[in-house]
Amino acid sequence: MTFIPKQFLGDLIAVEGKARALKNPSCPQRFSWRGQDYAIEELLAEWRDHSRKGRMAHNQREAHLRRANQAGSWGVGRIYFRVRVPGDRYFDLYYDRAPAGGHPHGQWFLLQELERVA
Repeated sequence: MTFIPKQFLGDLIAVEGKARALKNPSCPQRFSWRGQDYAIEELLAEWRDHSRKGRMAHNQREAHLRRANQAGSWGVGRIYFRVRVPGDRYFDLYYDRAPAGGHPHGQWFLLQELERVA
């Protein structure tokens, strides 16, 4: 399947299921966005980005940085999920492992809605 971005969202969402694990969550079973609940019918893809950004990319020795980019460090990185919900709608969502906004752990975001192309 091939997808193109339909609209960028970047919205904070609430999730349900085993996705509430703090370090390495799995794909949620459901998420809530703009007052509506969405059941995830299918996980299409999953990928991780544990790379450090900005100043954080330069605060480790090279050997430690390579290992951290593969396995992750506390509070660094994102775990992405591409999913299908009812009505054949497709979304990319991710768990940002960085503590922010008074949250001691990461938060979930809806990155974008996608359009399936032939």
